[in-house]
Amino acid sequence: MQQTLVLDQALIGRYDQSGPRYTSYPTAVQFHDGFGPEDYRAAAQRSNASGRPLSLYFHIPFCDTVCFYCACNKIATKDRARAQPYLDRVYREIEMQAALFDSERPVEQLHWGGGTPTFISAAQMRELMAVTGRHFKLLDDDSGEYSIEIDPREVTDETIALLREIGFNRMSLGLQDLDPHVQKAVNRIQTAEQTFGALDVARREGFRSISMDLIYGLPLQTAQSFIVTLDRVLEAQPDRLSVFNYAHLPERFKPQRRINEAELPSPDQKLRILQQIGEHLAEAGYVYIGMDHFARPDDELAVAQRDGHLYRNFQGYSTHANCDLVAMGVTSIGMIDNTYAQNLRTLDEYYAQIDAGELAVFRGVALTHDDELRRAVITELICNFVLDTQAIARAWDIQFDQYFADEMRRLSDMAQDGLLSIDGPRVEVLPAGRLLIRNICMVFDRYLADSGQQGRFSKVI
Repeated sequence: MQQTLVLDQALIGRYDQSGPRYTSYPTAVQFHDGFGPEDYRAAAQRSNASGRPLSLYFHIPFCDTVCFYCACNKIATKDRARAQPYLDRVYREIEMQAALFDSERPVEQLHWGGGTPTFISAAQMRELMAVTGRHFKLLDDDSGEYSIEIDPREVTDETIALLREIGFNRMSLGLQDLDPHVQKAVNRIQTAEQTFGALDVARREGFRSISMDLIYGLPLQTAQSFIVTLDRVLEAQPDRLSVFNYAHLPERFKPQRRINEAELPSPDQKLRILQQIGEHLAEAGYVYIGMDHFARPDDELAVAQRDGHLYRNFQGYSTHANCDLVAMGVTSIGMIDNTYAQNLRTLDEYYAQIDAGELAVFRGVALTHDDELRRAVITELICNFVLDTQAIARAWDIQFDQYFADEMRRLSDMAQDGLLSIDGPRVEVLPAGRLLIRNICMVFDRYLADSGQQGRFSKVI
């Protein structure tokens, strides 16, 4: 497979529209409040019969300062005392959740996200992992994929050493842009010394995979200025890079209202930045995984994609497709058996539910057979850029070309445009189509066709 990013401006102009990022299918737009704690308990019981390993996600919502571009679920506060009441509830949720699952199911994945997970103190980090280990079967041989999101402004050398000691072996470092004018415009002042110092310490402490997050399309960015940041990042040679497209949606995300729209790069400027990103990363030996993600060719994500085993969930790309995802903390989303479930969104609601001794699940969705089939198709496309229609037909006992007759006609149109090739049962996304993979996946999304919900999502480019 040619794991490179190819940018065709004519195709992008034709296909640039809004659409899901497909961290799940159905997407969260389909979640409803008719799904509650009892549905979740039933799903957990069914999942125990599978014997699948577990993946745990913990949401730490607090941030010391708010970044104006941010679209995450977070609480900006300088009051560190707010962390302990929250963690006390998370500990109770851990106990309630663990009681639903077979205690022998190993935790192959674990992730702390936010917010800023390192907002909490060293003692609180140690206690959170200890409480988790008392209720779930954590792996003690460093074979699990245990990761944490890091704000380099929030850690010391001792913090990173502690994270490695308590079991983390993967780290994601937030940077976004090194240009001081851009940093001021988005309220994220962060020095190169803080960023790369944290990376160096993580390597010294034995973290096995280090990813770095960048954003293009921020105010005052130019193709020339962003490449200065990218070249400095490439000198550090992180294992993975996430280069996200900034989606300006101030009507949905309040902090973005503080961004001066007049300072945002034009669509043509963003495309020039993206084109340079692809060229620079290819020259540096990175391969394009998809959906803003790049990795070194020996990274396990790149290897899994070449082998056709890559997977995608709410935390992004993964090599662990066979886990049930147990999510804890305010607004977190889990995936158990054939369901998705989300926790309450506000602290007051979350605290009240946990204090009442009840799971915090307030909405979700149980997948139909058609949902699961379409999810399988979308996962193959968005992860591996290849779809074997015969394999899908065998696995799901369908006549693929009949079941997806309309979808195949639409794919044929995309093939004429050079986004993909169709050779008998093999559908392969071509290099020019990989940047537009969301468009290709949208062909199989029946909810978009049924309800015209594309406006709920960001632009694909």
